[in-house]
Amino acid sequence: MLTLVPVDIADDILPRYRGTPVERLLRYHNFGAPLPPGIGHAELLIGMCMDHREELRLPGGFAYVLRAAGANMSGSEFEISYAVAIARVGAIALIAHTDCGMAHVTAKRDAFVRGLVEWGGCNEDEASRHFARRAATYEIGDATEFCVSEAARIQRFYPNVMVVPLLYSVEDHRLRQITDDASAAPGLPRPTDAGVHR
Repeated sequence: MLTLVPVDIADDILPRYRGTPVERLLRYHNFGAPLPPGIGHAELLIGMCMDHREELRLPGGFAYVLRAAGANMSGSEFEISYAVAIARVGAIALIAHTDCGMAHVTAKRDAFVRGLVEWGGCNEDEASRHFARRAATYEIGDATEFCVSEAARIQRFYPNVMVVPLLYSVEDHRLRQITDDASAAPGLPRPTDAGVHR
């Protein structure tokens, strides 16, 4: 069972992230920690959705940032490998977000096709075929669960790099930690029913 852990004070940061680039990310973004004037070496790679509502507060040079629909990094493995192998980043933060359009994109066929025709000027048959060919590969289902499984997939390929799933709330613009260990989140009640404790 997954638990979302808010990060409002320093003690909320899970112990395994303390002293890492993930802690610094949380401090810069959630706490408004002072941003250094510029960092010469990227410490972190961030994979996140292309959604325009997500804006991270980071110092320049701190992180490589890859944006892809649904924070689905499939197809971006070479870019990730470059950041690991050449730039020697020590951690990867995979950031899903609330209200993600890719969560149930396959249910948006009619609006998608209509929008391509009306706004994009596409032929309706071509727009329909385009959706039919590609939509299923972008469907992520529950964003939090997808983020955890995608982080696990990436972690298996880079066992020496810390890979962390996080959730960006578009409602309050804050990052939350995702854990499957409710006991790792002091002060939070253990969820008693199925689903994600928010």
